[in-house]
Amino acid sequence: MSGGRPYHSPRRALTAAATRRDIIDAARRLFLERGFAQVTIAEIAREAGTAVKTVYVSTGGRLDILRETVHRAAAHSGAQETVERIRGTEDAVSAIALLAHRTRLSNEEHRESIAILYSALPVHEAAEALWDEGTSLYTCALREIASHLKGLGALKPGMTVERCADVLWFCFGLGAWRTLVDDCGWSWDEAEKELTAMATKMLLKELSTG
Repeated sequence: MSGGRPYHSPRRALTAAATRRDIIDAARRLFLERGFAQVTIAEIAREAGTAVKTVYVSTGGRLDILRETVHRAAAHSGAQETVERIRGTEDAVSAIALLAHRTRLSNEEHRESIAILYSALPVHEAAEALWDEGTSLYTCALREIASHLKGLGALKPGMTVERCADVLWFCFGLGAWRTLVDDCGWSWDEAEKELTAMATKMLLKELSTG
C-alpha cells in the first residue's frame, strides 16, 4: 500500500545518535593524541568499536567530524553574551578586564576543539575555510566591543575602531591564549592577567593622576 507515513523508530534513532556520538568522541581523542593528519577512518572505527562503513554513514568522514567540532565550539562560544555584558560597562578598564575573562573561559572550555583545528590547518586545504568560518563570530564580536570602547572615549588618540579590533584579536584571539598556555606553559590565570594588562596599555589613554 502506497502513500502511508514512513516508519519511524525512536529506539533506532536513539541508537544511531549514540553511535554517532561515540564515533565523534573517538575521533576527537585520536585527533588530540596524534594530530588530524595521522588518523585514518579505520582507526576511528576501531577506537569507536564500529565498522568503517558506519563511520562514513554516521558522520561523513574526517572533515565532517572536524567541521562539526568547529561549529559546536563556535555555537557555544558565548560571544554574543560577552558583547551584551560589555555593552553594560561604563568604563574601558572594566570592559577590557571582562573581555579578558570571558575569552579566557571560552578558550579554556574549547581548548581541545581549538587544538584539533590547529592540527588540521597545515594538512587539509578545507581547514583554512573552517578556521575563517569558526573565528568569524569571534572577530565580529571584537569589532562590536571595539566600537563600545571607542564610544566610551577612552582609546588613545588616532586609535580607530578597526585598529582597536585588531589589537583585541592580537591580545585575546585564539593564538594569544594558545601561545601563552600551550606553548609557554603559563596558567590560565597568569595569561589572563598579562593579556589584560597588555591590551589596556596598548589601547587606552593614560589615566590622569591629578
